[in-house]
Amino acid sequence: MINKLKVLRAMRNWSQAELAGHLDVSRQAVNAIETGKHDPSLPLAFRIARLFEMPIEEIFDDSEV
Repeated sequence: MINKLKVLRAMRNWSQAELAGHLDVSRQAVNAIETGKHDPSLPLAFRIARLFEMPIEEIFDDSEV
């Protein structure tokens, strides 16, 4: 799954650790999602969407699967 998490995080000048703190996950989890090694759970995807005030489908794109 392709995602825009790294770009969105960079736009706010947040480190992976800062984003992880906002989402209540580890920095390693953020890294795994950003690099496409792990897809977020549905509840986490909703938290990410709420944090960035965007629809989930604007952040995550599964059309490449």
